[in-house]
This record gives sequence, structure tokens and C-alpha cells, in this order.
Amino acid sequence: MRIGELAARAGTTTRTLRYYESRGLLPARRGGNGYRTYDEDDLKLLRQIRTLQDFGFDLEETRPFVECLRAGHPEGDSCPASLVVYRRKLAELDTLIEQLTSVRAQVAAQLTRAEAAVPGGPEPKCELGGHG
Repeated sequence: MRIGELAARAGTTTRTLRYYESRGLLPARRGGNGYRTYDEDDLKLLRQIRTLQDFGFDLEETRPFVECLRAGHPEGDSCPASLVVYRRKLAELDTLIEQLTSVRAQVAAQLTRAEAAVPGGPEPKCELGGHG
């Protein structure tokens, strides 16, 4: 298939495909007419990249998964290098969750403090935007 068809089937743009090609994530094959040619395996690579990016992986983090598929494995995460990336991403997510939990606790404490400052009193007036 040609680049436009692959882009449409993968739900992306031809510009993105050219970028992936320049980064070595998508093979650069040309037909006898000089046009880029792709197959179903390339579509599978793109779907793997897209899924991982939807999960928050950056483009370079998808490389081990792409290489795993290119090596003939049925899934991009069936190689040791892919598992390393999964583990690293989980550690990053755990750190972010800890940070967000801490921020949430701080915001909750501020809310409790602010609510206690006006026990039984009227709702504070908000002067922002001219509403009162």
C-alpha cells in the first residue's frame, strides 16, 4: 500500500509517517515507481506505536517494541527490551502517583483550613469577574 492509504488506515498523517521513517521506526521501502510502499506488518508497527503513545510513552520508548515486531515476534512486548521499558514506565508512573497524592493531601488540608476559617458564617464573597 502507499503512504496515504497507510496513514488513513493507521489514523495518522503522511507527515507523521515520514517522521517515523526518518527516526528509523518505519521502514523506508520504495517500489519500482519510486513511491514508498508498506504492508500489513507496517500497519501493525504503527498501531503498536500509537497504543504506547496513548499510554504516555514517548516516541523513543516505542523503539524496543517496534524492533521486537520487526524481529518477527507476534507482539511488540514479547522481548526483554520491551519489558525493561514497561518496568521503567511503571516506576515513572508510581513516582507521579506519589507526587499527585501528596499534592492532593496538601490541597485537601488547605480546603479544610479555609472551611474552618468561616464556621457557620456566610459564604465568602468572590470578587473575581465582578460577581459577588
